[in-house]
Amino acid sequence: MTRLDELTIRSLGVIDEARVPFGAGFTAITGETGAGKTMVVQALALLRGERADAGAIRAGEDRAAVQGVWLVDDADAVGLVEDAGGSVDDGELILGRGLSRGPDGAARSRAQAGGAAVPAGLLRELADRLVAVHGQADQQRLRSADAQAAALDRAAGAALGELLGQYRREFSAWSDARDAAATIRAQHDARAAEAESIRAELEALEGLDPQPGEQDELSAIANRLEHSESLRAELVEAHAALSNDDDGPDAVALAGTARRLVERAAVDDASLTEALEMLVQADALLQEASASIVKALDDLERPERSLDEVQQRRADLSALERRLGRALDTALEEAPRGALRLVELEGDDDELARLAAEEQRHLLAATALADRLSALRQEAARGLEEAVGAELRALAMPNARLVVEVSQGEALGPAGRDRVTMLLAPHPGAEPRPVQKGASGGELSRVMLAIEVALAAGPLADGSVPTMVFDEVDAGVGGAAAIEIGRRLARLAEHCQVIVVTHLAQVAAFAEQHVRVEKGTDGRITASQVTRVGGDDRLAELARMLSGTASETALAHARELLEDARPVG
Repeated sequence: MTRLDELTIRSLGVIDEARVPFGAGFTAITGETGAGKTMVVQALALLRGERADAGAIRAGEDRAAVQGVWLVDDADAVGLVEDAGGSVDDGELILGRGLSRGPDGAARSRAQAGGAAVPAGLLRELADRLVAVHGQADQQRLRSADAQAAALDRAAGAALGELLGQYRREFSAWSDARDAAATIRAQHDARAAEAESIRAELEALEGLDPQPGEQDELSAIANRLEHSESLRAELVEAHAALSNDDDGPDAVALAGTARRLVERAAVDDASLTEALEMLVQADALLQEASASIVKALDDLERPERSLDEVQQRRADLSALERRLGRALDTALEEAPRGALRLVELEGDDDELARLAAEEQRHLLAATALADRLSALRQEAARGLEEAVGAELRALAMPNARLVVEVSQGEALGPAGRDRVTMLLAPHPGAEPRPVQKGASGGELSRVMLAIEVALAAGPLADGSVPTMVFDEVDAGVGGAAAIEIGRRLARLAEHCQVIVVTHLAQVAAFAEQHVRVEKGTDGRITASQVTRVGGDDRLAELARMLSGTASETALAHARELLEDARPVG
């Protein structure tokens, strides 16, 4: 069974250094007011990943540390640690938390799990599987509707948990479809304006049909047409130099002559082969160059487009570029994406219709599941009332009655549409009132304990966590009620590890292990020591709790308490 085996505390509050052993059953932690009992709970809170406070560091020290050793057989908890880089050796899991006071006075925190540095969030995740702490604040939380609903859902067990998972998936899908449709509707005008802008741009591009690189090409054509006269004169002269129509020498003729002469000479001198190849290439290139010049002259005489047409096209493209606010080549590259976006925007009506159908489908499914959740909760409410009633009778509230009301609201929420209200009728004839209004502090403590015992030890047992810590759950209680609280805690300890910080001997007497926190001073420094007590030392501690002294009368009373608390058989 998973349980806390040992807790080590250094420089936390009034505790200088302490090692607190825990057994498998019921451990009571006692001590005088101000001795530091709650530091044990504070240490566990740190190991649960709760917020660190520099004020918890012992006066005169800059650092504090807590370490807990758990014996675990929970594969999921082991998996969380190993995934974070830690290890669990022979079922022993070590969790640690270190605090230091920074230069600004704020607390700096370090967490460890299985020897690996981990975020405090991992400790919180592990804590949900390892230990639950119930203190004065938790009693206050029982006054909240959320805490009451959570207790009822625990009572409903795995069947409700599975159904709740299905419901939450449908609720989430319904919410997503509803929110997506609302977003489209809320952005309708903006999306319509965006669609119109994209449509106008695509139509302008389609109407003018610019081509990639066309502006550079038109610029070159315009430059050529603007200088056509000078170009013509230069090209005519160049053509004459290459291929003279008169009888004078020209480059093509001279190159042809040289090629033929070297060709004949190469018959007798093989070393001229390379020169011949170059002359052949030169002859061909000169002829190609002459033909290109002739074509260029022909284009100048009969251009495909007039200068006016070219300049108008350039002006039209420049105007479009200014309208779009970016280079045409960029607009052409982005056009396919714009077309896809336009299809998306123009499909709003279709998308809204699809989302409406999806929203309706998930709403119907979520509503049906919410009705089933309500039925399960109604059934669980009756079982919880009966189980808690039996516990309250054992806790010296024989006539008290817990009423768990489950009512359906109109709107669906993350956990269904049920409102859970716990009411307490302290005696027959009394009208049940909400526990947050009708229960005193002591009664609320007993109601909370009754719920925990019912959920952990009775037919409603949910096995939620293996270790439960109660910090002065007996506040405001005394006499026979205190004895019954001790008895119920002992019963709870048959099913899980129970650690109780108490100021009542009637409760501590039922513990299987007894830990005493004792404050001492040398006149300069005050420090508390934590020791496990048994035998006469335990008897003396119980006597002190009863009367403040270890008188013979108090010792006799303590001995009687221990005898009465001893399990029968």
